[in-house]
Amino acid sequence: MNDLLLDIRGLKKYFTVSGGFLSSRRSVVNAVDDIHLKIYRGETLGLVGESGCGKSTLGRLIMRLEEPTGGEIFFHGENILDYSGELLKNFRRKVQIIFQDPYASLNPRRTAGSIIGEPLIIHKLSGRDDQKEKISQLMEVVGLSGEQVGRYPHEFSGGQRQRICIARAIAIKPELIVADEPVSALDVSIQAQILNLLKDLQKDFGLTYLFISHDLSVVRYMSDRIAVMYLGEIVELTRNRELYECPLHPYTRVLLSAVPIPDPARKRKRKIVTGDMPTPLDPPRGCAFHPRCPEKIDVCDKIEPVLKNRAGNSGHFVACHLR
Repeated sequence: MNDLLLDIRGLKKYFTVSGGFLSSRRSVVNAVDDIHLKIYRGETLGLVGESGCGKSTLGRLIMRLEEPTGGEIFFHGENILDYSGELLKNFRRKVQIIFQDPYASLNPRRTAGSIIGEPLIIHKLSGRDDQKEKISQLMEVVGLSGEQVGRYPHEFSGGQRQRICIARAIAIKPELIVADEPVSALDVSIQAQILNLLKDLQKDFGLTYLFISHDLSVVRYMSDRIAVMYLGEIVELTRNRELYECPLHPYTRVLLSAVPIPDPARKRKRKIVTGDMPTPLDPPRGCAFHPRCPEKIDVCDKIEPVLKNRAGNSGHFVACHLR
């Protein structure tokens, strides 16, 4: 796995928010703060963290749905932040996104067929003669019937609507798919079906995934490598098995201790942290996790740790003064 597809360098996204109607004070939210990340062809990179840590914002930055405050995003060695017009359109043919809420991301006034077929029209990948056949094939690939092509989103279940979103995403044969919490709005039994579908499609279409989720069990099932995000920063990055067997960052250990074990005879010792995640409006000095960290030392509130290979082996990166 050495074919680099996406290379994110020092990516930042700061939002300016006002203090309210009667206040002229403005504050800055550090939603994504100096992210360095590589995604290789054919892999699934899991991105996990608490709600509000910046996971979805990072996904939207990669798609150019949001413009970054700083940094660079290289796709096949070219900085996509330099793209506009036709170049940007061609990039979006190669990179697609699956959103969290399948109903909100579908136009309620359009049929399933027209939703799936829209990318084919925009990118001029099919004529009128073969468009219906391609749409029917795509619906069958994702587990729907071609006979459902004329139905509207409200006539489908939540899982079926997400299948429509997936069919729309793969219609133009992208190389990379940003899957932003694609199963969190679905029932558990349906989640397994969608996850297995995504795995099958990865094999059949040669897809690469950035899989964003707050659910460590789902990320473990889907991912080859996993990046742990906290308050806009990557705090740990390594291979799937190594993260679960040998987590290095205290925040990763806290997250893993909360994952239930499907065996009533076994119990996992919970690592308790106090307080909520600090607001990105006023991030703490030094290590962002130190106000909640059960292992903090004096230097933690003074100097921000750098994401480095601290484990003595290739590919396990952690941002912690203790490692």
